[in-house]
Amino acid sequence: MAVCIAIIGKDNAPLYISIANIDKELDMQYRVHAALDVVEEKCQFINKATPESKELYLGLLYSTEAHKIYGFITNTKIKFILVMDSENVALRENEVRAMFRNLHILYTDVVCNPIFLPGEPIISRKFDRSVQKLMSGNA
Repeated sequence: MAVCIAIIGKDNAPLYISIANIDKELDMQYRVHAALDVVEEKCQFINKATPESKELYLGLLYSTEAHKIYGFITNTKIKFILVMDSENVALRENEVRAMFRNLHILYTDVVCNPIFLPGEPIISRKFDRSVQKLMSGNA
């Protein structure tokens, strides 16, 4: 189960953060921001190794005793961070990839809205509901 989903802009400003347990908000924000350093390192390595690479999924960024943090970056340098509960040992990479694909589709729908201003925080009840479903595993 996902405990946090974050969408971070190309300038590393948070555009959207959804946290399952609001009491852990500060801890989740810390984990997301710590993951940004790993995302930048991986992106630099990928760009040097294969500049024409189309792989958007960054995989496991780091893990702690309680959480596993995964990353995904779009072509426009928008970063998706997914914090998963470490107790879920049955979680497979293809399930994480599917969650990122679904999140990317949801994000694309928001960005295609003519009222949305790129780079601004995402404020949408429909998007919130969809992300909550994704976090609970019902999407």
